Amino acid sequence: MTDHKQKPPLYPKTHLLAASGVAAMLSLGLLVFPSSQVEAMRTSLTLDLEPQTHEEQDAIATDAVTASNGPSPFAQTEPAATATASKPTTDPSHKRLTVSKGDTLSTLFSKAGLSSNDLHDAVNSSKDAKRFSRLNIGQVLEFDLSANGQLKRLQSQLSDLESISLDKTAQGYAFKREMVKPDVRTTYTRGTINSSLSQSGQRAGLSHSLTMDMANVFGYDIDFSEDIRQGDEFELVYEQKVINDKVVGNGSILSARFINRGKTFTAIRYTNKQGVSSYYTADGNSMRKAFIRSPVDFARISSGFSMGRRHPILNKIRAHKGIDYAAARGTPIKAAGDGKVMLAGRQGGYGNVVIIQHNNSYKTLYGHMQGFAKGVKTGTSVKQGQVIGYIGTTGLSTGPHLHYEFQVNGVHVNPLSIKTAMADPINNAEKARFLQQSKPLMARMDQEKTSMLALNKR
Repeated sequence: MTDHKQKPPLYPKTHLLAASGVAAMLSLGLLVFPSSQVEAMRTSLTLDLEPQTHEEQDAIATDAVTASNGPSPFAQTEPAATATASKPTTDPSHKRLTVSKGDTLSTLFSKAGLSSNDLHDAVNSSKDAKRFSRLNIGQVLEFDLSANGQLKRLQSQLSDLESISLDKTAQGYAFKREMVKPDVRTTYTRGTINSSLSQSGQRAGLSHSLTMDMANVFGYDIDFSEDIRQGDEFELVYEQKVINDKVVGNGSILSARFINRGKTFTAIRYTNKQGVSSYYTADGNSMRKAFIRSPVDFARISSGFSMGRRHPILNKIRAHKGIDYAAARGTPIKAAGDGKVMLAGRQGGYGNVVIIQHNNSYKTLYGHMQGFAKGVKTGTSVKQGQVIGYIGTTGLSTGPHLHYEFQVNGVHVNPLSIKTAMADPINNAEKARFLQQSKPLMARMDQEKTSMLALNKR
C-alpha cells in the first residue's frame, strides 16, 4: 500500500479574513488600552510636571517603584485628577484688569460685567472722576462689586506716588486722590563723556530729565550742541525720592561740576530767604546770564554764521547771518532770553518765525518753525528757556532745522561769540548763609570723587 503524505488542511478564505480581523483588533486594543505597567509609568511622568506637596512627592516615588517592579497587590488605583491640587476660586466680587492696547474704559467696564449705564453714572459723577478715562497701557483698574453685581468701588494706582478711587455712597460716587509722600535722600554720581551727553548720563544712572536739568544749569556757559568733547567729565549731588527703599523719582540738583575742554564749571543750588531758588558758582556769582548759549537742546549745527555762504536753494552767494540747528521735526525751541514777541507769524523765506525784542539792545529771530507753542503770539512776553515753537521746514528750507539770528543794536552778530553780562550775585546779606550751605556740598563732591577713583584703581 502506497503511503501518501497528507496535505495541510485548507481553511476557507472567510476564516482567514476573520482571524486577521481579530488579530488587528487585539493589536489596536494593546495600543489604546496599555498594560497597567505602562499606564503607571505614564501617570507618574504626568504628575512630575505638576507642583506637588511633600505627601504627593512621596506617593509619586512609591508609584515609580511600583512601575519598575510591577503592580503591588496592595496598591489602590485613584483618578489622576485627585493627585493635582485644585486651584483657588476667583473672588467674583473683585475684578482686577490691566489696560491693553486698544482698551477703553467702556471695554474694561464690559469685561468687569458692568453696563454702559454703570460707566456713565461713574465717570460723569464729577469732573475729577473723568480722570479714569485717561488710560495708559499697563495701568491696572480694580473693580469691587456688590452681591447683585453693582459697582461699589473703582480704584487705580497711577504711579508709585499717586492713586485715585471712586466709592459708591448714598449720594452717588465720591472721588478720592491719594498722594504718598516719599522720603528724600541725596546721592552722588559722576561720568565721563565718550559718546553723547545723553548716553553718558544714562550710564551714570541719570534719567533723561535729570540730564536735561544738568544741561540747563550749565547752558549759559556751555553750548551742549557744539562745545562737548570726548573726555569731558561731570558730577552731581542730587535728590532722590524713595518709598520703601525703592527710587520713585528725582528731585533737584543740589550741586554740580562740569569739566569742558579742561575748564571747570561749578554750580550750587541756593534758595534765598524769599523762597526763590537759583544756581550760583561756588563763590556766589549767579550762573544765570541774559542769554542761554543754544535755543535747542543737543541739536547739531548744520550751518554756521557766514557772510559768504552759497544758499542751498537759491544757489547764489548770500550772507548767512545766523546759525542753523538741525534736529528732528517737532523738537522744542526755547527763547534765548526774557523779552517781548515782536512777531509770531509768517515772513518770507523764514516761513513761520518768532522775533523777540530783549530790552533796547538785543533782538533774536527763530525761523522755519513747524508751529508756535501755545500762548506765543505777537505782543506776548516770554521768559528765558520758555518753549516758543517747534522745529520744522517752513519757508526756504531743505530739511527740518532752526535758523537762529542774534542782533545787537540792529547789527547781526555770531550768536556763538556773543558775551553778555551775568545776573546779580548773591546778596551780601545772604552770602554767609550761602557759603554755609555750599561748602559741605562741594566737600562731598570732592570726597565722593576721591573714593570712587580709588575704588576703580583696585
